Amino acid sequence: MEQESYRHVPYDIEIEQALLGSILVDNQAIERVSQVLQTEHFYDPLHQRLYEVMMAQFERGGFVLTPLTLQAAMKNDPGLQEVGGHDYLAGLAQAAPALPNVRDYTHILHDLAVRRSLIRIGEDIVNTAYEAPHEKPPQAQIEEAEKALYRVADSARYGDGPLDFAESLRRTAQIAERAQARGGRISGVASGFADIDSLLGGLQPSDLIILAGRPGMGKTSLATNMAFHAARFYSQDVEAGVDVPRGAPVLFFSLEMAAQQLSARILSEQTEIDMWKIRNGKFSENEWEKFVLTMQELTTLPLYIDDTGGISIAQIAARARRMKREKKIGVVIIDHIQLVAPSRRAENRVQEITEISKGLKVLAKELDVPVIALSQLSRGVDARDDKRPVLSDLRESGSIEQDADVVMFVYREEYYLKSREPEPGSVEHAKWLEKCERAHRRAEVLVEKHRHGATNKVELFFDDRFTRFSNLMAES
Repeated sequence: MEQESYRHVPYDIEIEQALLGSILVDNQAIERVSQVLQTEHFYDPLHQRLYEVMMAQFERGGFVLTPLTLQAAMKNDPGLQEVGGHDYLAGLAQAAPALPNVRDYTHILHDLAVRRSLIRIGEDIVNTAYEAPHEKPPQAQIEEAEKALYRVADSARYGDGPLDFAESLRRTAQIAERAQARGGRISGVASGFADIDSLLGGLQPSDLIILAGRPGMGKTSLATNMAFHAARFYSQDVEAGVDVPRGAPVLFFSLEMAAQQLSARILSEQTEIDMWKIRNGKFSENEWEKFVLTMQELTTLPLYIDDTGGISIAQIAARARRMKREKKIGVVIIDHIQLVAPSRRAENRVQEITEISKGLKVLAKELDVPVIALSQLSRGVDARDDKRPVLSDLRESGSIEQDADVVMFVYREEYYLKSREPEPGSVEHAKWLEKCERAHRRAEVLVEKHRHGATNKVELFFDDRFTRFSNLMAES
């Protein structure tokens, strides 16, 4: 059989006719259809105009859509008159299935429209690559293509509309059942820190969690520890056949640190071998054996690191969707939010951060996973006597604070005390030594915003030799 030398643009006129006919038979169907379909989702120009008029007449209220009333509203449309006017509309209503599956028709037409958009984007990519190699560098073309794909992906999301209260209650019961299956402790993903998990109920799906701190406080270390715990708990529970694992596969966007540096940190934490030894390869025989065994143990950990620098929010969203589909990731971490590139340039940095924080919240909700975004703090913290951060210390804070479900600050008093040593032998020096002893290897996680519950301070142990946080009880 000779292969066709051309391909048809994806569309289905019969489905478009069946859907329009179903609306004429049952006007209430347009409420469900309009949650998903816009005028441009129809391929046939006449059907686009029919749907647009139907929407306008229905929104006006008190207007019954029939072939006769629709013909009257479109009496000056030459395209409708050309195909038969009232007879065509009556044919749509008569041909509508007795039991139309409006939801399926709607989703079919929507998906066909998305495919047409993808074809147009593909053609634009090819044409631009051929015609404008000098005026537009390849990286700029890639960014434009990614933005176009992101817009299609963003418009391709359709929900089921409002839920009745019974369905909302059922979903709430599922959360309680997950917590019960884990021994009545937490419903979200375990972070590995008992007091944080107790306060938050674990890392909750669809939450945007901001983890902030000044440089040197250890926010990257804490995020890395959480990522490792979540991935390890998942591996352990899956291997043990647990129905509801405590953890989840993790996708870590490391915008500041290379993947090998991040993995070196994890190896240092788990082997208790100093980082400088790992970097320089100066192991004792026992340490080398421990290093190799730990590496073998961790190779199957479901922890995925993307260290692409200057990545945009659109790229993060696209890659996270793919990893959710392919690897079933249950946690996304971004280190850090100020290094994320906006999808488009704005007038100022605050507007760019607003776009990024809103994009991360939308991503958390879309993928139904916790998204942990690390954030820098303004220098105002260092100018105060009390260095503990507050919400207003977030850089470009308005949108970040508003979009976040949880805001946590990492604070280590020991870091500041080391830089403020009084004169030895003085009364102040004796008091300073007492403070240093109390603060030694101690950290505070200040939960300053918690949309779903209480705020509080959580104390952790911090071992700076291995950049490792742990529960205080485990170290006592």
